[in-house]
Amino acid sequence: MEQNTLPTPVANADSKPYWDAARERRLVIRKCKACSQLHFMPRHLCPQCWSDQLEWVDAKGTGTVHSFTVVRRASDPAFTALVPYVVALIELEEGPRMMANILGADALEVKIGDRVKVTFEDRGDGALLPQFQRA
Repeated sequence: MEQNTLPTPVANADSKPYWDAARERRLVIRKCKACSQLHFMPRHLCPQCWSDQLEWVDAKGTGTVHSFTVVRRASDPAFTALVPYVVALIELEEGPRMMANILGADALEVKIGDRVKVTFEDRGDGALLPQFQRA
């Protein structure tokens, strides 16, 4: 399967800076200026205090696997050639958790607690998707 046949990210007003940073191979998360809470996923209000005074900050791009599953039957035909693949809940070093795939030859050997680092999957037209690989 051609990699560029996979879905590309669809940005909205809240997520555009996130996807723009990914195009620069940077992983960014939101920080609330009112309560200092860091969070992911991109949204307009802080999920802790509901402030709209948010900023984007660079994340280190490292974390640990909090949970994962191995997908053996693709829910979308675009992913059929990739099965089996790993979908994981990554706890970033900064605290927020995010869903992503674990990529790499050893992805299926992943375990809870494994250290991971961000990598960027090319989805065509300059779109890069933050994913992770075992560190």
